[in-house]
Amino acid sequence: QVQLVESGGGLVQPGGSLRLSCAASGSIFSINAMGWSRQAPGKQRELVAVITSGGRTNYADSVKGRFTISRDNAQNTVYLQMNSLKPEDTAVYYCNADMTVHVRRTYWGQGTQVTVSS
Repeated sequence: QVQLVESGGGLVQPGGSLRLSCAASGSIFSINAMGWSRQAPGKQRELVAVITSGGRTNYADSVKGRFTISRDNAQNTVYLQMNSLKPEDTAVYYCNADMTVHVRRTYWGQGTQVTVSS
């Protein structure tokens, strides 16, 4: 069974840093783009960052210059380094991956809570 497992969330003070990880496992034929989205209470889920299999990245304007997405293709893992965190970054963060197993589709992790508060 294919799954994405996130880790690294938690409580951090404003201005602090966190690093999220997401590992894909199972009978995966190939992984294309991987990314992170987030959903704050009462708001729609929004794309935070995405990285292609070749390493090209794209970020939401709200996190540019503060967040960095990276991946380890050998480990089927994507990371999100979050610096200079703000209270408005508080949300459940979900990783996603465009993967080919039996067919090509997007898979989602279960989410990890990030809370930025003093």
